[in-house]
Amino acid sequence: MNTLNNYWLRRVLSSLLVIAVVLSLNFFLFRLMPGDPTGSLLDPRFSPEAKQELLKSYGLDKPLSQQFFMYVKQMLAFRFGISFMSQRPVWQELAERLPNTLLLLFPALLLSAVLGTLLGVAAAKGRGRLTEKAVLLSGAISFSFPSFFVQLVLLLLLAHAFPIFPLRGSLSVPPPTGFWNLVVDRAWHMALPIASLVLLGFGSWALYVRNLMVKVLGEDFILLARAKGLRENEVLWGHAFRTALPPIVTIFFLSLPGVISGAVITETVFSLHGIGKFLLDSVLGHDYPAAGAAFYLMSLVTVICNLLADVVYTFVDPRISFRRLR
Repeated sequence: MNTLNNYWLRRVLSSLLVIAVVLSLNFFLFRLMPGDPTGSLLDPRFSPEAKQELLKSYGLDKPLSQQFFMYVKQMLAFRFGISFMSQRPVWQELAERLPNTLLLLFPALLLSAVLGTLLGVAAAKGRGRLTEKAVLLSGAISFSFPSFFVQLVLLLLLAHAFPIFPLRGSLSVPPPTGFWNLVVDRAWHMALPIASLVLLGFGSWALYVRNLMVKVLGEDFILLARAKGLRENEVLWGHAFRTALPPIVTIFFLSLPGVISGAVITETVFSLHGIGKFLLDSVLGHDYPAAGAAFYLMSLVTVICNLLADVVYTFVDPRISFRRLR
């Protein structure tokens, strides 16, 4: 029990340290960037008194040290304040954009993981044959190109040259009436962005799973299972894949933060009304409250995913227990 408590104490302390570093970087880096955040707040026609009053309402008239402690206090209390650019509560902006980001990222992540895992297992099973060569080639091509390049090509081909999918946006303007018409229209707008993320993401999964399965299939217990006369599919899925499953599950959770950060490019290219584009616009516009809140929430997601990966690993791998963690 003491070992378990010590392990979680170390993990929690390291997570708190990560959050502290992120909060500090969020605050100071934005203020070191060239440009002036007051440009989006102040109208040139404002009187000096009105300008000072507006700066005071955002706390920008205080010394930097006081601004930092106010910022940390607000972040820890999840009080993100008012956006400089939209003059709306940051929470309201995030809540409006979150559904589009979730509809984009989670289907793309699941499809990439499932497709890549199936191809990786097939490549390991057909090692040395055409199947493995095709998977290795497609996997290498998948993550060899920049994401924005692939997405722009898909957009030009399938939305401009051959207008199968909409060119931009997450919903038609004006939106259709009726629940099912709305669902179909949303799926139509999200299909191409999701497909682009799957094309960009399945390759790394396929290569990773293939390497894991090749290693596992060479173990002695696999030779023993085959010597017992078990069917090949039973050996492949019931023994080899079960052994390779723990690191696959761990990578799934650890890849979530990277997928979320990738939403910045995807939502910008496809003009989606999501958190990623909101983050980019906030950084470019020196919107301290909005950008700080977005980065802070992303750091929390990263920390939580790392902790979940540790917890899930102990459940899917019976060889690991908290008592053995040092």
